[in-house]
Amino acid sequence: MNHPAHIRSLIEDVVRIRRRIASSGVPEKVVDTNLIIGTWNIRNFGNVFSQWVENPNSPKRNLRAMVYIAEVIRRFDVIAIQEVKRDVSGLKMLVNRFLGPNNWGIVVSDVSSGSKGNSERLAFIFDRRRVSFAGLAGEIVLPPTTEGNPAQQFDRTPYIVGFQAGREKFALLTAHIRYGKTPQERLPEIKALSAHISNEIRQRAGAGMDERNLIVLGDFNIDDRGDNPLFQAFVSTGLVVPQQLLNLKTTYNTKPKFYDQIAWFMDDLSMSFTGRAGVVDFAGAIYKEFTLEQMSHRVSDHFPLWTEFLLDHSNEKMAEALGIDPGNPNLFESVPD
Repeated sequence: MNHPAHIRSLIEDVVRIRRRIASSGVPEKVVDTNLIIGTWNIRNFGNVFSQWVENPNSPKRNLRAMVYIAEVIRRFDVIAIQEVKRDVSGLKMLVNRFLGPNNWGIVVSDVSSGSKGNSERLAFIFDRRRVSFAGLAGEIVLPPTTEGNPAQQFDRTPYIVGFQAGREKFALLTAHIRYGKTPQERLPEIKALSAHISNEIRQRAGAGMDERNLIVLGDFNIDDRGDNPLFQAFVSTGLVVPQQLLNLKTTYNTKPKFYDQIAWFMDDLSMSFTGRAGVVDFAGAIYKEFTLEQMSHRVSDHFPLWTEFLLDHSNEKMAEALGIDPGNPNLFESVPD
């Protein structure tokens, strides 16, 4: 059977993006065993043209692009999405038409108003078969200053949502930090958010709230990790970005950019990080007939980051009962046949 040329291009792109997902190391979902968390800035994610055939003169996202976005998202259990626009029809289409509304859910914030807010929302998409909404959802608003004056709020209000996977409850806090004309303009928001997470959210989490297992993720517009002042402000209150993500760029630019982050307070997390994390770099795998800039308007100019956590703690508990170091690579070899 001969299919139209655009169908062949789409299938070939799907094959290539699946190869990229596999090469990035994203693990398979295993029931009751692992939890895969991601974050992705999907460029200007608003309405979508309900058509398959590409218009080379229009950079508008269409159904073909949604196939590729869905290919990535379905590999995660829950993913934070930045740059969702006021019009959420594209987000709803993604779930209802390409992922499946019976199996996938959405939690989305209100619009950040004003010119600096860019009419953006923050959202989470989650696999209902493995993750459930735990009831916590709120926007981060800074308290008044010590003098009682209103605090300067964020251009785009960060969003925190609680989830549950198996017996584990966890909270995800996502943000899209202002870009500004210079990197220096981003520093106040990063400092304010890091301080609020440490002084307010982390402190009350000790009282048994859902925020105890807190993971911070999103687009922080940090140019570089390491000695970069923006990155140092981000981790200044104890947040740690796993080593596996430190050298991974998150945009297609020739000069590497490290805008997107996943971090947590290592001593606070009851979930076990498996040591597996990465980025899905799809540049050059899809829309090969277009430039990377043209591709970015259809899919995104950012790559998704991901991390994996362990839900099954049975080996740890058995090792503890037997007096065996759970970190021993030869776990349980001392147990006789």
